[in-house]
Amino acid sequence: MGLRELQDHVHVINQQMARYGVKFGIYKNGSYNERLFPFDPIPRIIEADEFQTLERGLAQRVNALNKFLADIYADKNIIHEGVVPEEFVYRSPGYLAQCEGIRPPKGIYSHISGIDLVKGKNGVWYVLEDNLRIPSGASYPLIARSLCRQCCPQTFRERAIRDNRGYGQALKTIMDHVNCGGINVILTPGRYNSAYFEHSYLAEQSEAVLAESMDLYVENNCVFYRSNHGPVKVGAIYRRLSDDFLDPLCFRPDSLIGVPNLMAAYRAGSVAILNTPGNGVADDKGIYYFVPKMIRYYLGEEPILQNAPTYLPYFKDDLDYTLEHLDDLVIKDVAEAGGYGVVFGSSLPKEKQQALRDKIIEEPRRFISQQVIDFEDLPIMDNERVVGRKADLRAFVLSGEETYVWPCGLTRFSRNPSSFIVNSSQGGGFKDTWVLSH
Repeated sequence: MGLRELQDHVHVINQQMARYGVKFGIYKNGSYNERLFPFDPIPRIIEADEFQTLERGLAQRVNALNKFLADIYADKNIIHEGVVPEEFVYRSPGYLAQCEGIRPPKGIYSHISGIDLVKGKNGVWYVLEDNLRIPSGASYPLIARSLCRQCCPQTFRERAIRDNRGYGQALKTIMDHVNCGGINVILTPGRYNSAYFEHSYLAEQSEAVLAESMDLYVENNCVFYRSNHGPVKVGAIYRRLSDDFLDPLCFRPDSLIGVPNLMAAYRAGSVAILNTPGNGVADDKGIYYFVPKMIRYYLGEEPILQNAPTYLPYFKDDLDYTLEHLDDLVIKDVAEAGGYGVVFGSSLPKEKQQALRDKIIEEPRRFISQQVIDFEDLPIMDNERVVGRKADLRAFVLSGEETYVWPCGLTRFSRNPSSFIVNSSQGGGFKDTWVLSH
C-alpha cells in the first residue's frame, strides 16, 4: 500500500495530537482522567462501490428513525397499528413526556446520527447500534487526516481517497437549515467533559460559537448569547450535553450545566436544538430490534443494511431461546452505553450465568441478546509489529434538506487481542477511514 511513510510518522502525529489536546476524558471511581486517544496510521479502506451501498443503507435507516420520532411524539400510529409495543416506547429511559407535541424546526429530530457498524468475516456489514442523542467522534478522523496530510502529503496526492474536510461545512449547513433566526451555538458542559476537544474543534470548523451554560440565557421565550458587545439572539444550538441536564426547570433541578427555560424557548419555536431532546427513545437497544420493521412501515422499502441477529426476551419465544443458548450469545443492558453492560455469556462461570438468567427473567424488557458476530480484524501497529485487532466503524449521517452520509467515519479498534469491545471509554484506539473514489 506504500504506507511506510505514514507508519514512520505515527509518533510525530500522536505528539501533535497531544499538543492540540486530542484527548478523551474518562470518569472512573469518582475521579476524572484524560488520556491521549491513540491513533493508528494504517487506515481502514472502503472501496467506492462498497461505500455506495453503505451510503444508501445508512440514509434509509436514519430517514426511518426520524419518521419514527416524529410519529412517537405526535400520532403514535406505529404503536396503534401494533408494529412496536407501547411498552418499548413508554418504558424506554430515553422517552421524554416533556417533548410530547413539540415539532422541531423543519420536522428533523436526529440531525447528526452516529451509526455503529461492523463488517463480518463473511463480508456483510451489520448495524450494531444507532446513536441519535449526542454521538461523538467525528473530530478525531478530521484532525488525524489533517495531520497526516501535513506529514505525508504525497500519500494523499497519489491515491483516489475522498476528501473528508467537508464535515464542518456540512454541519454548518445543517444548523443554518433549521436556524430560527440568530447565531449558531455549540453548547458544551465545559472542559472536563470527555469530548471537550471535539466541541471546540467542531465549533471552529462549523463557524459556530462555543458556549457554556452561563453564556446563554432565556428571555421572552428566546435564547440569547452574552457576547462582549451585548446580547445576541441564538437561532440553533448543537447541544453536547445529555437531555437530563439541558434545562433545570424541566428536567434535573440540580443541573448546573443547563440553561433555565431552554425547553420553553424550544417549545415556542424560537430556537432549534440539535439533536432534539427525547431522541433516546429511538436509539434504545430494545427499539433497535424494530428498526427493520420501521423501514418497511414508514418507507415501504426493504432494509439495505442488516441488524445483528437479535432476540428480545420480552417475547416468550426469544426469552426461551436466550436462556437456552446463553453460552452462545452476548447480552446487552438496554440502559447502558459506552461498552458497559455488555456480557458475553460464554465468559461467565455457571453461578454468574444463573444470576444473569434470573435477572433476565425478572426484567425481560431490560435486556436484548445477540448472536456473536465474528467481525473482521484490521491491521494495527503494535510497536514495530503489524497485528490484527477487532474494529468497528461509526458512520456519521447528517439530516437537513437532504440526508448526507459523510465519506469517512471513526474506526475504533480494541488494543486487547482477546476483546471485542472497541469503545474509547474501554481503552480502544482509532484510525482514519479512507473511502476510495472511482
